Amino acid sequence: MTGGELTLGAVLARLEERECEITAQAEEAREQITQLTAQLDELGRAAEEVRITRKTLLALPGPQPRPAPKLPDHPAYQQIMAVFTAANHPLRARQVCEAMDVTVAPNNINNVPLKLKRLADRRILAETEPGLFTQPRP
Repeated sequence: MTGGELTLGAVLARLEERECEITAQAEEAREQITQLTAQLDELGRAAEEVRITRKTLLALPGPQPRPAPKLPDHPAYQQIMAVFTAANHPLRARQVCEAMDVTVAPNNINNVPLKLKRLADRRILAETEPGLFTQPRP
């Protein structure tokens, strides 16, 4: 035999080596398939949750328009609203009294804030800070 010839034992050893390489690659491929299958399952569950959420949100009723708040019938409320319509800034009770040409007396100074609070409770006016009122912005 010459040096270039392989013996049967060498060929069998090389085949066994190659078989081990192929088996290792196959096992690695199986692991990747297992991981990808788990990832695919998780993505499928996430997509289903999104579909359910979208379906649920689409089934919800839309926002119902609120009825416009009703202004009390007393003429003082119409005068107060006229003052706020003319003003372009928040007002305090004293400023409202002055704008309505009402005497700045303790009785009036006490009644106007009560009316302003009542209008704020009905969301006709907004109290931006204690004692400071303005018309709400749409």
